[in-house]
Amino acid sequence: MSAPYPFSAVVGQDDLRLALLLNAVSPAVGGVLVRGEKGTAKSTAVRALSTLLPGVAVVPGCRFSCDPASPDPECPDGAHEAGSGSDRPARLVELPVGASEDRLVGALDIERALAEGVKAFEPGLLAQSHRGILYVDEVNLLHDHLVDLLLDAAAMGASYVEREGVSVRHAARFLLVGTMNPEEGELRPQLLDRFGLTVEVAASREPEQRVEVVRRRLAYDDDPAAFAARWAGEEAAVRRRIVAARELLPQVRLGDAALRQIAATCAAFEVDGMRADIVMARTASALAAWDGRSDVLAEDVRQAALLALPHRRRRAPFDAPGLDEDKLDQTLEEFSGESPEDDPDPDGPGGGGGGQPSPDSGPQGGDTAARPEAGEGGEPQPSGSAEQSPVRASEPFRTKVLSVPGIGQGAAGRRSRARTEHGRTTGARRPRGTLTKLHLAATVQAAAPHQRARGRSGPGLVVRRDDLRQAVREGREGNLVLFVVDASGSMAARQRMGAVKGAVLSLLLDAYQRRDKVGLVTFRGAGAEVALPPTSSVDAAAARLESLPTGGRTPLAAGLLKAHEVLRVERLRDAARRPLVVVVTDGRATGGPEPLLLASKAAGLFAAGQVASVVVDCESGPVRLGLAGKLAGELGGTAVTLDELRADSIAGLVKDVQRRAA
Repeated sequence: MSAPYPFSAVVGQDDLRLALLLNAVSPAVGGVLVRGEKGTAKSTAVRALSTLLPGVAVVPGCRFSCDPASPDPECPDGAHEAGSGSDRPARLVELPVGASEDRLVGALDIERALAEGVKAFEPGLLAQSHRGILYVDEVNLLHDHLVDLLLDAAAMGASYVEREGVSVRHAARFLLVGTMNPEEGELRPQLLDRFGLTVEVAASREPEQRVEVVRRRLAYDDDPAAFAARWAGEEAAVRRRIVAARELLPQVRLGDAALRQIAATCAAFEVDGMRADIVMARTASALAAWDGRSDVLAEDVRQAALLALPHRRRRAPFDAPGLDEDKLDQTLEEFSGESPEDDPDPDGPGGGGGGQPSPDSGPQGGDTAARPEAGEGGEPQPSGSAEQSPVRASEPFRTKVLSVPGIGQGAAGRRSRARTEHGRTTGARRPRGTLTKLHLAATVQAAAPHQRARGRSGPGLVVRRDDLRQAVREGREGNLVLFVVDASGSMAARQRMGAVKGAVLSLLLDAYQRRDKVGLVTFRGAGAEVALPPTSSVDAAAARLESLPTGGRTPLAAGLLKAHEVLRVERLRDAARRPLVVVVTDGRATGGPEPLLLASKAAGLFAAGQVASVVVDCESGPVRLGLAGKLAGELGGTAVTLDELRADSIAGLVKDVQRRAA
């Protein structure tokens, strides 16, 4: 095995390296979430950290890495006698995106548990990572229930495995590090909050620094051992500093002044709950220990805020992470005194607004010329008008659930009914491969008629593998929600397009919460384009929608054909994920010979394929042609107006979709 890339040889990425080192000093900080574009040394830095951690003493033969000085009294391999042990390096355990629940938490031998009452337990990755590092690359692509299990274990320091009344508990204290590319989808806010620190990484734009990155990487690839030897001195120095900081940490004093600054900062940025305050306190103490100090200073609090708050202060899924550093400095200065009587004016900095501009105004936030107020002028534009600048979306609202009829088998989510590993039990079947969810009643029922023939004589039930039954469960799946948006001149009136964007933004928010993939097709002028290929990054879809220009003719048929092609390609990539097409249009079609006839034929492709579809009717004014409703019928779907999208009258929409698809 080649020597790992040295941690000290990583060029730049100061915040990333600092966050990892602080967790090495104090694992109680709660781990690190590393967000950034591909090719920015995220994985390299995490893997390199493992070589810097001090070795651990373990009980010989214990599969759960018990400390011989204080062995876990509930260890499944125990009980252990306190005494001397053997030393080994700290482990780096990697959790693959496609891992199963059993691979993560471990598995019980259900057959032996039922027949013999024996807790035959095979440890999982949580046990292997105890007292080491658990690394999850692309953590945003990990199934939600696995992320929940992972973070629960990290928070409690223990993992619990329970199957049909048989339970096993073992210690699981580890440094949790997750990396992700935000372009591929976000984590839920409640999961983001469970990571102690977060850092944003990006490739340097400085030519000299990029040259140095390439130079070092080529040297490492040519001779890993020689390159590692060249950096051995720096690595040893960092390792000694980590050990010294760990020894100093219990003596670090976190004074009342620093605590008030921490509390005031969390209040000023309106973070939810108290986890941010606790993480900031632990991070500031670790920073002081890392610098060899026994007192926490204001600069430690400031750095702790920059690492612990950006992912917690987000108020909506589409807001960009980050902190207003001017506001942070004002808050720290306001609470820099030692006296608790020096409370700030509630209307001043940190008091709830004070006229500070929001840093989360979206991708076009600074371009006021490109984003006029919705409704300004309000004059409709002719369908053949030239391209117009983007219009700001109206305020998003909560929509009613749109779902795909029938029962699918796609990726776990929160939209349509599906056969899943988690959910309510609806039946039983023979297991295909490894048994994961036992249906106890069906297993006993299958084994009961054979007890006399199997010579049962004791209290235990004689169970054979053929008796085992897998529980069939029904839950919810995530779908591919493909938006087909009319951006032509007939949609370009200021008030109207702002309302349309607001409606699509609301549906995107709903898709984010239900763990869907989304895609965006727009049509205007001479044709249609895929503004965003199907992706889990709903934020990216919202950004493309925000900057969407309007104007020109209405090539409705081209938009539908482009959407049909997107679905065809996506079906080859992920056949289990069922689509839901949302067409946002007034139903008009212009350009070319017989545009309405062409649109009708294109819509027939969706009806023939039984693709679930909804048409959001954007027609307005006193005279309505009803073309969107006709289009919905040709698609085999249903139509709903913009007003109905948020009203109770949409309650029957899903039933209507199901009735038409039946």
